[in-house]
Amino acid sequence: MVLLHVKRGDESHFLFSTAVDAPLETLIQEIVHIYNARLKVDRICSEISELADHGVSLPPDMQGLTQEQLLELRLVDEWEEKCEPSGGAVLRTDEIGRRNGHAPNDKMKEVLMKTVEAAKAKISKKQLEANVCVTMETVTEALDQLRGAVTIVYPMGLPPHDPIRMEFENQEDLTGTQASLQVMAEDQCQLWWAAKELQRGRKLQDYIGKNEKTKLVVKIQKKGQGAPGREPLITEEQQKQMMLHQYRRQEELKKLNEAEDDSYLDSEWSDRQALKRQFQGLSNIKWGPR
Repeated sequence: MVLLHVKRGDESHFLFSTAVDAPLETLIQEIVHIYNARLKVDRICSEISELADHGVSLPPDMQGLTQEQLLELRLVDEWEEKCEPSGGAVLRTDEIGRRNGHAPNDKMKEVLMKTVEAAKAKISKKQLEANVCVTMETVTEALDQLRGAVTIVYPMGLPPHDPIRMEFENQEDLTGTQASLQVMAEDQCQLWWAAKELQRGRKLQDYIGKNEKTKLVVKIQKKGQGAPGREPLITEEQQKQMMLHQYRRQEELKKLNEAEDDSYLDSEWSDRQALKRQFQGLSNIKWGPR
């Protein structure tokens, strides 16, 4: 079993398990699917948080308009009554004007938020720190949990223009958004390891040998962006520990230097003969011409 620590740029994403004889074409496909699906879960979680606070999304032609503008243009949200949350709605106005302000009650909001936390935990980067591999089944399970929670709170479903429903139906339009820059097209993805592109059509063992007990840091990169930056020789945590060790050493040397300081010997109080000279009247005598 080969463990792949998948990164994009300097950002770590997840741990993936594969075989040393895995075809790179299939390997890249699996990694990209998981990478994009994790982004989808993250987007849906963000939107569900907004759903829990401010209700379903307004139609596109009503978003961002004030109440006076809506009345002037005679625009009415026909989905407002159709998409009533279970247990009744609570009025929480959306200041941005994206959602209708008819939010779920506190009990239903708790259902949504607990599910969001559980889904995020499945795809969290903490899984990587715990050496837990992420699979497509893991991400699919997170998506199913989110879909189930939304169905419980909104049994009649969400409006077709709501971004959550569009995400679940794979009809989301990310054009012009920051999210569109993060999504990776499968045919545009390259996999890099040790400053080498792992070419499609070959196998992983062509690059790393036949040792199954291997852990690699691989990076995904869009075509045309060139080779990603090399991994630093030491990690950020190791660098912090080295700096802390150096600081402690400097403090210890400083204390040792202070302990060895013998400048006090020039002080009057440290002169053993001072009391004797004082009784003999020989103190404060200055030698030199008058």
